[in-house]
Formats: sequence, C-alpha cells, structure tokens
Amino acid sequence: MIYDQGTDVSSDVYAPAEVRVALRSGSTDHGSQTSSRAKSYTSASAQRVDIDKFTQKLQSITRLTSTQRCARSIRVALESAGAKVKGHPVAAADWGGTLTKIGYRKINPSFENPKKGDIYIIDRNGSSKYGHIAGYSGSNWVSDYKQSGYAVYRNKNVNYSYYRLDH
Repeated sequence: MIYDQGTDVSSDVYAPAEVRVALRSGSTDHGSQTSSRAKSYTSASAQRVDIDKFTQKLQSITRLTSTQRCARSIRVALESAGAKVKGHPVAAADWGGTLTKIGYRKINPSFENPKKGDIYIIDRNGSSKYGHIAGYSGSNWVSDYKQSGYAVYRNKNVNYSYYRLDH
C-alpha cells in the first residue's frame, strides 16, 4: 500500500517500434468471421501488455492484509504482462505518468463497472504519504493483497485516478 523498491533490470527486452502480423487460417471459408478478442495490446510507445497475464498475476496474490507494497505488486504484474517500466516511480501516487506511457489512459472512475486490467490510484492523503494503487483482476481489486473493494481508506475524501488500457 505504500511504495515500490527501485530495481535495476539489466536484461531489458524492448518491443520493435512497428510490428506487422498476418494471421492465416487453414480454413478456406472466408465468409464466416470468428469474433476473437485480442488479449495483448500495443501502446503508442510500442509496448505490448497482455491483460490476461497481468490479471493472472493479480489473481495469484492471495494475502488478505496489506504488506504496504502495492506499487511493487502492480509493477511486477505489469512486467509479467510485458510492460517495460524502467525508471518507474517509488510512490503509488506517482504511477499515473508511467501508466500512460505503457498505453493506459486516464478515464472517469468506473468502480461500478470495472473492466479486467483497470488500475486506480489514490493520491497521497492523511492516511498515506505514498498513496495506493490497485488493479482489477476480473473479479477483485488487488494490490499487494486481495481487497474487499476499491475503498481501502476509512477517509471518504480521497482523490482517485482511474486508468484503462486502450484496446
């Protein structure tokens, strides 16, 4: 819930700036279209983030109480999904710019109808000088623990920023 430790990842792998992929099926029936949703999204900075891998990592977090390392948990989940977040901020409250760099966009809070992969940030406040960050796994809000909901502070006057991956 509090901060992330800086890391020095020496084996960064970057996605190419532009990728062209042609998918071909063995089927010759071109009249029928199969509706399949892509699970990997490429941002303007050519980063690919796999929502399924991000949410799988979130779902693997089973703690029921905070370790005060929410930013670290979200960073690890994003990296497991292919995001390159070198030079990331330490405080959860400062992650907005990093999220937009990897393809997320800031939207109006949508807690009533979250989508798999959504992330919210709580600004610094009297309860936390580092803020808070959590991701939606498809069934729960998860940070460094499985939250019972999005409202983790007793103070109702906290400021939320809400992010969704463009796809």
